[in-house]
Amino acid sequence: MAADGAKIRLDKWLWHARFFKTRTLAAKEVSAGHVRVNGTRVAKPAHSVAPEDVLTFPQARAVRVVRVLAIGTRRGPAPEAQALYDDLSPPVSEETVPAAPKYEGKGRPTKRDRRKLDLNGPGTLE
Repeated sequence: MAADGAKIRLDKWLWHARFFKTRTLAAKEVSAGHVRVNGTRVAKPAHSVAPEDVLTFPQARAVRVVRVLAIGTRRGPAPEAQALYDDLSPPVSEETVPAAPKYEGKGRPTKRDRRKLDLNGPGTLE
């Protein structure tokens, strides 16, 4: 871990903490203006973060809110990365995830069913 009072680039910290698979992806998210540091939108990947900063950014379908606890010196294994931050995000419950749409019937109609629809449906010449 780095010494107290030290700072690190935002994109590098997000990559060290394993929020993004590559540092380039982290830099793109920051450049697009999707990351906030202490409530202020940041547009430069080189923005410095220090311990006690609060970061807010989208990840997958959720918005993550994390507090930086340590800087870190490398992109290590997951347990080491989880020690770099405190997750302040509300827990994701099953109710917040939308259910899969339900279709009437038994899925895709068979060829026979489609013929029946074509013969009985609108646009038939009778």
